[in-house]
Amino acid sequence: MTKSDIWRLSATDLTALTRSGDLSAEDAVQSSIDRMHQVNPDLNAVVEDLSTEALERARRLDEARAQGVPTGPLHGVPVTIKINVDQKGHATSNGVVALKDVIAPDDAPIVRNLQNAGAVVIGRTNTPEFSFRADTDNPLHGRTHNPWGRHISAGGSSGGAGAAVMAGIGALAHGNDIGGSLRFPAAANGAVTVKPGLGRVPAWNPSQRAERGLLAQSMSVQGLITRSAADLHLSMPSLIAADPRDPFHVPMPWGAEPMDGPIKVAFTKETFGYALHPEVDKALDTAREALLDAGYQVVEVSPPDAFDCGRSGYRALMGEVLTLLKSDIEAAGSDTIRDIFEVYFQEFPPITGTELIQMMAKRTHFAREWAMFMQDYPLVLSPFLPQPFFGPDRDTEGAEGVHEVLGCAVYSYAMNFLGLPAACVPARLADLPNGPQPINVQIAAQRLREDMAVDAAAAIESRVGQMCLPLWDKMHADSLTPKTK
Repeated sequence: MTKSDIWRLSATDLTALTRSGDLSAEDAVQSSIDRMHQVNPDLNAVVEDLSTEALERARRLDEARAQGVPTGPLHGVPVTIKINVDQKGHATSNGVVALKDVIAPDDAPIVRNLQNAGAVVIGRTNTPEFSFRADTDNPLHGRTHNPWGRHISAGGSSGGAGAAVMAGIGALAHGNDIGGSLRFPAAANGAVTVKPGLGRVPAWNPSQRAERGLLAQSMSVQGLITRSAADLHLSMPSLIAADPRDPFHVPMPWGAEPMDGPIKVAFTKETFGYALHPEVDKALDTAREALLDAGYQVVEVSPPDAFDCGRSGYRALMGEVLTLLKSDIEAAGSDTIRDIFEVYFQEFPPITGTELIQMMAKRTHFAREWAMFMQDYPLVLSPFLPQPFFGPDRDTEGAEGVHEVLGCAVYSYAMNFLGLPAACVPARLADLPNGPQPINVQIAAQRLREDMAVDAAAAIESRVGQMCLPLWDKMHADSLTPKTK
């Protein structure tokens, strides 16, 4: 492999070379930076280029290794950070023009943990305004495009992260997820992710002026989007390192004792009245077959009602947003985001007042139902979305658009309300009229067992392959095709 192709390496393969000394951190970082400069102008995934400081850090890592300093588990791995999380000395704009000069006084826990493990931040990635869309566009930095083509949204809110990592800009991409913001971009771009469970990854922004609402605290999590499941096993132990600034972090190690006998997987194609597209149906069948071949016991059975749980949870979250954030959105948001929130409030009528307190209490009821079910079925394989991923700006097309984008995504935000981990992995490359498009499925897991969800994702990936490979072939072919005006 030439220096110019180093960016193709997974984080797992890359660290085997950087930690042994067969590859310098500087060369690893330089290759990803070169790739960023090559493809990012067309994608607009990275909106702050940190090449200079990244190369300086890489050289310091090489010098430290030469002096015998032990290397971290992510030594020299190029990563990106989403612009809604604090990185010291950089703006935490959250895609909002009014916040473009909010400079972080210190690193957020996830940034500190990544850098303590030896990772090198090469850029900061785009997000929609207030990080509250399943698509990525904002007046401050513009639209992020999907590397598969402009007919597919890049997803959101970690759309810049998903597009970047799949295009080869860094081996790992930071993102976060309050209702699907890691999994939507993974599904849009054909990446792999695991939404960690409640309390697994320490979180806090030193720049914030007030604490977030209770539901935002309990539903929002930090994580990574990757090109392979193995890279999640490599990197997640570093992410979950304790940080005292998050007083509710759960200091549990990554993984636990293997379960006796075949692991039982609850398998469902239930879409709660939404039409199940034939390509999603095929993806689910492929995922089931992959797990069966890997030794899992897959049983078609209905889990507890994800629709009631998910819709109740998102309506409660909208109640909190209405109470705590609506004034900020009205004051600092664009006409587009204000209009979208008005439709959100129609799709998910906000629960407020006494009813909101009652629903926050009922959250324990939903969580208990799932915990008891998952004693028998530690994993749940389900659709992520019932249809292939939607096009850009679908959520600006009134009630019908928001209904298609978020209304049908109950398996996504139900897991946030429950606080359960959920992986999202491609299980098919569909040949659709506009071109090839990845189809992802979701695997939910028992509380604190993110590792089991990632294991199952790895089994599916071993059958289907990594989606970055056909994507890179497509990107290369597209780059050779003359652009028409």
